[in-house]
Amino acid sequence: MRCSKCGSDNRQGRKFCTNCGTSLVATCPKCGAAIQLEEKFCGECGAAIGASVPPVPSSAQPSPLQLSDAISATEVIDGERKTVTALFANIKGSMELMEDLDPEEARAMVDPALKLMIEAVQHYDGYIVQSTGDGIFALFGAPVAHEDHPQRALHAALRMQEELRRYSARLVAEGGTPIETRIGVNTGEVVVRALETGAGHVEYTPIGHTTNLAARLQTVAPTRSIAISEQTRKLVEGYFQLKALGPTKVKGVSEPVNVYEVTGLGPLRTRLQRAARRGLSKFVGRAAEMEAMRHALELAKMGRGQIVAAVGEPGVGKSRLFFEFKARSRSGCLVLETFSVSHGKASAYLPVIELLKNYFEIEAEDDDRKRREKVNGKVLTLDRSLEDTLPHLFSLLGIAESPSGRAETLAGMIAMDRQTQRLRDAVKRLLLRESLAQPVIIEVEDLHWIDGETQGLLNLLADSIASARVLMLVNYRPEYAHQWGSKTYYTQLRLDPLGRKSADEMLSALLGDGENLLPLKRLIIDRTEGNPFFMEEIKEALFDQGVLARNGGIKLAKPVTEVRLPPTVQGVLASRIDRLGREEKELLQALAVIGKEFPLRLIRKVGGSADDDLERMLSELQVAEFIYEQPAVSDPEYTFKHALTQEVAYGLLLNERRKELHRRIAASIETLYGERLEDHYGELAHHYSRAGESAKAVHYLGLAGEQAFVRSAYAEAIANLTTGLELLQTLSESPVRNQQELRMRLTLASALFVVTGPASNEAAASFSRAYELCRRGDESSDLILALVGLTRVHLFRGGVHKAREASEETLQAAGTIQDAATVATAHCTQGMVLHFLGELAQARERLEQALAMFNSISVPSGSMSRVIALLYLGRTLWLLGFPDQALERTRETEIAGQRSTDPVAKGFGLALTLEVHAWCGNFDVVREHAQTFLDAPWTTELNPGFRSDTVLFRGWLMAREGQPKGITLIRNAIATRAVFRLYRALYGALLVEACVSLGRLDDAMSALDETLPFADTEEHYYEAELHRLRGELLLGRTVADREDAERCFRKAIDIARRQGAKSWELRATKSLARLLRDAGRRDEARVMLAEIYNWFTEGFETADLKSAKALLDELSE
Repeated sequence: MRCSKCGSDNRQGRKFCTNCGTSLVATCPKCGAAIQLEEKFCGECGAAIGASVPPVPSSAQPSPLQLSDAISATEVIDGERKTVTALFANIKGSMELMEDLDPEEARAMVDPALKLMIEAVQHYDGYIVQSTGDGIFALFGAPVAHEDHPQRALHAALRMQEELRRYSARLVAEGGTPIETRIGVNTGEVVVRALETGAGHVEYTPIGHTTNLAARLQTVAPTRSIAISEQTRKLVEGYFQLKALGPTKVKGVSEPVNVYEVTGLGPLRTRLQRAARRGLSKFVGRAAEMEAMRHALELAKMGRGQIVAAVGEPGVGKSRLFFEFKARSRSGCLVLETFSVSHGKASAYLPVIELLKNYFEIEAEDDDRKRREKVNGKVLTLDRSLEDTLPHLFSLLGIAESPSGRAETLAGMIAMDRQTQRLRDAVKRLLLRESLAQPVIIEVEDLHWIDGETQGLLNLLADSIASARVLMLVNYRPEYAHQWGSKTYYTQLRLDPLGRKSADEMLSALLGDGENLLPLKRLIIDRTEGNPFFMEEIKEALFDQGVLARNGGIKLAKPVTEVRLPPTVQGVLASRIDRLGREEKELLQALAVIGKEFPLRLIRKVGGSADDDLERMLSELQVAEFIYEQPAVSDPEYTFKHALTQEVAYGLLLNERRKELHRRIAASIETLYGERLEDHYGELAHHYSRAGESAKAVHYLGLAGEQAFVRSAYAEAIANLTTGLELLQTLSESPVRNQQELRMRLTLASALFVVTGPASNEAAASFSRAYELCRRGDESSDLILALVGLTRVHLFRGGVHKAREASEETLQAAGTIQDAATVATAHCTQGMVLHFLGELAQARERLEQALAMFNSISVPSGSMSRVIALLYLGRTLWLLGFPDQALERTRETEIAGQRSTDPVAKGFGLALTLEVHAWCGNFDVVREHAQTFLDAPWTTELNPGFRSDTVLFRGWLMAREGQPKGITLIRNAIATRAVFRLYRALYGALLVEACVSLGRLDDAMSALDETLPFADTEEHYYEAELHRLRGELLLGRTVADREDAERCFRKAIDIARRQGAKSWELRATKSLARLLRDAGRRDEARVMLAEIYNWFTEGFETADLKSAKALLDELSE
């Protein structure tokens, strides 16, 4: 008889297949009588013969996901050897249960039970091989292998029994017959193969004793229980409670089998007992470096902080040096370790976050409350004066969450209250305070992969530890550069490859001193040039190749001429990886796709091996020193010993295989860390992007971009959002897609505003697109954000009249919403525009309204919009003739900028306040503020155009002091700001004055001719002053020129009066009064000057009013 399940031939009279255990006897679905397959009706009860259970998913009809997994899991369609856990579940006495039931009634009773079985298996990623009508046959560990398949099988079995108990209870409650199920589970080796059965179907089936025994165990299992074999027990003991049933005779097995009943969950969950790791190779040749580090630590312990940098090519032993030093020096010190990863530049503060998690002992499973308690407790125990750092530490660790991404974006545009400086300062203060309690060793590895934000913190620490008990250890490759080299407490250790003597000593420790190994040692040293990593890796490759063998010592198994030594470490790693077993190689490549570091939980989810196989493979990879296990409090973590190993392993993958692995990793992260996904946005964006999953990639790129933006990690935000928007274009247009694009456009535009400059085409395009998207929908708040952005872009591009139109539309839109902060921002934005248009009274009104609103809702003092309102109110007040009030508001602007963490707001608070100080004649303040700005490290985060403001004033001061270089600085700064047409009137005026100071009047007139059009058509607020300057340049020429000068002065006065610009009117009147005085018209001059001077009620200590008073006194004599 041929088995319908496996196709095996069985002797006539057999009731079960001797190969797979499937029943060979067909029975009537109603009465259970034996029937022949060709019979259409039962000879005992007359029931129609037919399938009482509809087809269920099986290997013959796999779901698309199952089929994909089956194909990806087996490259050889003929078969592969796998260790699996087989599960057979069957309804006990199903024949008796269905004896008196109509087939449809039987189906109604059995189908729900089968569905519960199937769902339990699929819940733990098991594979339904077959539905047997009254039960199922499932595999765990195939076709997609799982490292913990025995546990999965038993979890599924327990879930199955629990759900079936509930279902049976419902049947009883409804007056039906209870259903009782028995389950058999066995683990072992089988051969699995994917067979094409026609019509596009693939059947993935196992063959071997393992599945047969699982089927037999099901028959001997007590009712409503789970029976497992000895093989399975060895792998799951501790994870589940087991009850020994003793040796049991099982049909088809010659010897009694030890059977165990699973009674529940055990105490263990995720930790595995691991094989002992092989020790490190002998540490040689670094005595001088160790002594230098020891000396640095002694100095640090005495309160003379030190920085020690180990720099060298990959593989020379930088990390090993630090490992050995810490092993000998950690006593009495707090050691904080972190590192960068090769893709970490796109993840702001990643090393810092890891360092803080280690410091606060935060685990992945900790909820927000527990995380907050850990941080609170440690910080306040250390020093209550650090309490003000808590919000920033919470923000950095992702504890203090905003209500929604949308709110973050809105706040980012309205307040733009970044965390950069305060975050860094909070971490710095924490570490420095800790150093008062105990010496602190801060180790940061692989700086050549560091992100810019972490670099900023390291720069701050480097500047701050000179008198602290801190030893900062860093290492990096030669291509990395920093600015610490000039510090007296900085030491660089250049790690070169080992000399021949040290290399010989190392190889002797690795291989022994056998005479027959000497030629091989020389060859290894020559080919590796003494690179310790290369030597260790080649040694392992030689074992893999069978050149070396252990037999009472290390022996040369093959002639040295047969050793294929690669010329570079990449060749070594590539050949070693290729010589791994298929599973080990696939595992290593999967780890390479995950990243440099990989927790066991994630390996389990992503991997494709049985739990015991996984433990074995990880152990083998550790012994081979591809990876090593890192100490962990809960879930073990592994890391590549060298990043180059990861790079090479990743490079060996085909694109499609990479995509599949990235996709699987991302899905696993979602499953494992569903409650803390915000900690993994960057990873998910990276993996889904590489996987080609555009929709999910866009989703996470948007979230990662917004997250980076809130942290002031603008470069990271731009990278994520730009990539996300590119992928977004591949998706079908829909309202959801448009909303995604809108949020991403607004955040991107805000980041571009900082990095590429407020007048950049990129920022303008992104704000314009956001505006267009808002117009398609009904997004009032987002519309205001887009309009505010467009207004500012128009302003900085010199389109003041366009900016006015946009600001008016902004105010109109603001009238439809209740958000006071948004409305205040709209008033502030229009106030800016009116200021430049010379409509000063209206500008003052709008700006004062905005400030009042900001103050009423307690907007942070350092928020961007508040800084802008203070800044332009100060400028407007000066123009209107209130110098003292202007200076008061300007000082408020400076203080607000200092308090802000937003580099743009800080820059506005320093650079753009120079104008008022210059107008008031406070030249020392101008010089001091300009230098402070140029020296500030955070200015490197800004577009160069922002720095040009201070360079301009610096050049202006130099020219006033007679230094021609000042003109060069001004011209260069103007060229740098070429795209920033805003302030061209001011900058042109500064250039004119600088040229006059140096007696270069023709250059001054040329500069003025280039500048006046900007004031006449756009920046009207400077129009009066530029006409006055023209008049000054015309003086001293011919009589006709003096007449033109008088006309210029009078025009300046008229413009100033029309605008209400009393300060410009005073200057123009002074110039005209001097001209009239020189022309003998002293009375006319005195009357004019007295009238404007007497208007002023404040500012009499400013330069303009002092000189006006002196001139007035002269005219009154």
